[in-house]
Amino acid sequence: MKASARHILVDSEEACNALKTEIADGLDFSEAAAQHSNCPSGKSGGALGEFSPGQMVPEFDQVVFNSEVGQVHGPVKTSFGFHLIEITSRSE
Repeated sequence: MKASARHILVDSEEACNALKTEIADGLDFSEAAAQHSNCPSGKSGGALGEFSPGQMVPEFDQVVFNSEVGQVHGPVKTSFGFHLIEITSRSE
């Protein structure tokens, strides 16, 4: 199984929820990642490329490999902070 996803990493659940609302209201996910993400992937719109189960932290994998593709999920808390995750594709 493989998946592709993009994410936005921030320091607080509040910031994560605020961004999720802005994205739901029309803010482009890539733009939000570029402006707000604490992860270097923010420069590329939060894109993480393709990966398999076990390559990301367990909390991240749980969402990416079990949740609906094309939706923004989160806040997801990991040791890095709080993530919004958009699964862009997943294959068996």
